[in-house]
Parts: sequence; structure tokens; C-alpha cells
Amino acid sequence: MDFRLVELEHWLDAQFPSQPRALAPASADASFRRYWRVRLADGRGYIAMDAPPGQEDCRAFLHVAGVFTAAGVHVPRVHAQDLERGFLLLEDLGATTFLDFFNNHDPRAPHSAALAAPYTAAIDALIRIQLASRPGVLPEYDRALLERELALFPDWYLARELGQQLAPADAKVLRTAFDALLANNLAQPQVYVHRDYHSRNLMMSEPLPGILDFQDALYGPVTYDLVSLLRDAYVQWEEAQVLDWAIRYWEKARRAGLPVRADFSEFYRDFEWMGAQRQLKVAGIFARLCHRDGKAGYLADIPRVLGYLLATCRRYPELAPLARLLESLAAR
Repeated sequence: MDFRLVELEHWLDAQFPSQPRALAPASADASFRRYWRVRLADGRGYIAMDAPPGQEDCRAFLHVAGVFTAAGVHVPRVHAQDLERGFLLLEDLGATTFLDFFNNHDPRAPHSAALAAPYTAAIDALIRIQLASRPGVLPEYDRALLERELALFPDWYLARELGQQLAPADAKVLRTAFDALLANNLAQPQVYVHRDYHSRNLMMSEPLPGILDFQDALYGPVTYDLVSLLRDAYVQWEEAQVLDWAIRYWEKARRAGLPVRADFSEFYRDFEWMGAQRQLKVAGIFARLCHRDGKAGYLADIPRVLGYLLATCRRYPELAPLARLLESLAAR
């Protein structure tokens, strides 16, 4: 028996006494959270979040929701909450993610008019979030956390997925690349960082976009969310399209007074090096989701993520040894 679902049903009884309703799975994510779509007989609809208190903390969700709402972006309104039991009743932002929308369009077609509205809106919302940034409001995306994320790559992707233990010389190459990436990432100006600002967490809602899965937001590198959006683990665009969107963000960010580099080539280097950190982390997370959590479907997205990483490493002499290591590992 699904005891959490039974408990959620009882909680919903208290929210909507004597009102017939239907409950159906809305989505699940890479954590312990589950989401249910609640439909009442009178036509109203909500999303019920089930976040088991032993594994998840709804307070972080509520805090970041308040911060992002104040920034002027569209996050789900909270209609009811029970922090002790880990239940939230949220605004329903619809059933169409950006990824769902993109799957109906050809990602190889650059500058598609159909893609202009969602990406323009996502970039504008990101800038609003960043403009609202203040130190001390969200936890810092510090070196210790960035390093823990990088460690997921050797621990889970190399050791568990590939069954590879690095020789000392290869381990040194990886450590040198990690140190170079960290130096770049930590030198970037800091803003609010959603941390998973991509096509599965952005909704085709009104106003556009609806933003989900923000509870792990931090105060960190300015390029992080942009590279999450444009070097998406779930959908890939032609490099010319990525460059176009990156330029559009950079121009808007400069006009808005955000602390991005004045030279676009330097900004794009920061963007790519931040992306390399994220891609190493994501490959490790996807391997962990498979081998620890039994979610093998994420393995199919690792080649796309490593493709981004390898392309970036080949472009910069400082990261070329990591590119050669990655190529060697793929050939074994």
C-alpha cells in the first residue's frame, strides 16, 4: 500500500471537504518528491506536492518561491501547506514543459520562430531573477559544494557506470582540470542561481514561462543558469542557435546592469567553463540515479551531456588534456 498517497488523500479531504475530486500522477523528478494533479468537480485544478520530510524539506521550496515571486517571475502560487507532513497544494502551471513543446519542433532548424517566444521569455525571466539578487538570502554556491558535485563524475560515472579506476597520471589530469574549472567558476560574479533552469522545469504557461523545481537555488556564478538552459541535458540545439541566444542574453544583461563581462568572448568562455563543471556533475548524477536509485532512463542522456563537455574541452588548451582523457576512456 502507498501509505504516503493515503495520507495525502486524507490531507486533501481536509482542504476540500465534501468536494468530489480526481487525483492523477502529474510528474516525478530526480528526488524523492512526487507530484499529483488534483481536479475538482467544479473545474478547479491544483498540483499536490508530496515531499517526505525525512528526505525533502518544503521550507526551502517556500523560501525560494517567495524570493522568485518578489523578483517578478512566474512560480506556482502556494494555496495550502503542511510542513510537518511534507505536503503542499500548488497552482497548476499546466502539463506542457518546454521539452514537450520542443519535441514538436525540429531542433536542427536555427532561429525557428516557434522557439523565439519561449526562449526569449526564459531569458527575460532569468534576468529578472538575477537582478533581484542579494547576498545572504540564499546559501552560497561555494567551492566545497562545487567540488562535491565534480566528485560525482569519478565516483559514479567512471567507477560505477564505466567500471574504471583512473591510473595516477589520469587522476592528476582530472584533478588539474577540476582546479582550473573551479578557479574560473568562483571568480565569476554571483547572482541567484536556480540550478536546474532547463526544458523540463520550464512550463508553457501564462505568463511564460512557469518555473518549477527551484528549491535548491543558491547564490553563485552568473553564467550557471544560462548554460543550464542553452546546453540542456535533454534537448540539443545547433551551436549557431546557442550562440545567438547567448548573445541576446548578454546584450540584455549588460543593458540591465548585471555584472557580466564587457567582452562577449570572455563572457562566452565563462559560460563554457561553467558548463563543463555542470556537465561533469550531471554525468555523475545521471549515473547515480541509475545505479543507486534504479532510474536507468537517465543514462540515455549522458552522451549528449558528454558531447557538450568534450566540445568545450577541445576548444581550450587548458582543458585539452581532459578532452584526451575523455576520448581515451570512451575507447576502452
